[in-house]
Amino acid sequence: MVKDGLQSFKNKHIVFLQGPVGSFFYRFSDDLKNIGATVYQINFNGGDWFFSSSGAINFTGTLEEWSQFFINFVAEYKIDFVILFGDCRTYHRIAHMICEIKRIDIGVFEEGYVRPDYITFEEFGVNGHSQLSRDPEFYRSLNSSEFAISKTIPVGNTFWYVAWQVTLYYFYSTLLYPIFRQYQHHRPLNLFEGMYWIRSLWRKYWCKIKEAKIQDDTVSILSKKYFLVPLQISTDSQVMEHSDFESVEEFILQVLNSFALYAPKDTWLLVKHHPLDRGYHDYASLIKRIAQHHNVVSRVKYIHDQHLPTLLKHARGVVVINSTVGLSAIHHDIPLKVCGIAIYDFEGLTYQGSLEQFWDESEKFESDRNLYNRFRGYIVKHKQINGNFYRPLKKSKLKSGIIW
Repeated sequence: MVKDGLQSFKNKHIVFLQGPVGSFFYRFSDDLKNIGATVYQINFNGGDWFFSSSGAINFTGTLEEWSQFFINFVAEYKIDFVILFGDCRTYHRIAHMICEIKRIDIGVFEEGYVRPDYITFEEFGVNGHSQLSRDPEFYRSLNSSEFAISKTIPVGNTFWYVAWQVTLYYFYSTLLYPIFRQYQHHRPLNLFEGMYWIRSLWRKYWCKIKEAKIQDDTVSILSKKYFLVPLQISTDSQVMEHSDFESVEEFILQVLNSFALYAPKDTWLLVKHHPLDRGYHDYASLIKRIAQHHNVVSRVKYIHDQHLPTLLKHARGVVVINSTVGLSAIHHDIPLKVCGIAIYDFEGLTYQGSLEQFWDESEKFESDRNLYNRFRGYIVKHKQINGNFYRPLKKSKLKSGIIW
């Protein structure tokens, strides 16, 4: 569908559920209307309402009432295509099940598998629900036209675009709470969210000062002597839905325990916080407590905003749950151990043994570069769209600001 472009939606009756925070779905709906699609949208909270087009329908009922509401909606408006952002949100999971029963097509947007210049769009589901093949022979048998990609237009810095749209979204969600009081969000939905962003900005600069020496150490005395563990956002549905971990904390505990017991004594562990979770959580005390228990405090570092490509390039190995950083590790030819379910976790790309074995055997592991190039090219061509949800590309001819 990505390869075929917008014309795939011509003459469709489409409904938007929740999108990424901000105006992307509003702009994208205009693109679809311009090629002859009939577009509807359902708002779940005040933020959705503010960024929706006129005529959008508000769902103000309880979660228990959502299923019947959606069944009636798709029947009344003859919906044959549902578009949403993230397939693990509670309302979206219910809608997804109904669409499967009713044989209604589903398109799922998500942050890019390949970043920073792409967003993901897949039919049926993304990440652990993706229908992408995990068979390496599928990619090895592709002809070159199936994984050849065109030139990418860089998106550029998006921080202030995101911050402004998040602020508006949470402001109107708070303002219109009396109307949408039954709505259940995946994290607190009020103006206090702004305090987390302020704290995030403060921590960014504080950590930059406190951890200034670490970046230099990674390219000198620590080069190829440390394992990198990039953490995911605490509310990332991929953690709970597509792994055996119930939380990021549980992942930290397992990795540190394993490292302390099985990793070579001359290696280090660098645990990197997710930049978008900086204002919400601080795992310093947890990491210190576990490291002290195993007497490895001197070999464990908790870091925040170091340059990720540099960290990857000098790492001995990388351990993730299922973060897209995993693809970046493969891109830099760094041995990777995946502890959850990921689209790129298969023979030839990632280490397939246990985490306990990985610490010793990582140096012997080499990913198949040709397989990676074919896999990456295939997903970019078939599942990725050049662009960003928050900052439209200037060279795009579409209101959504993306390039199919």
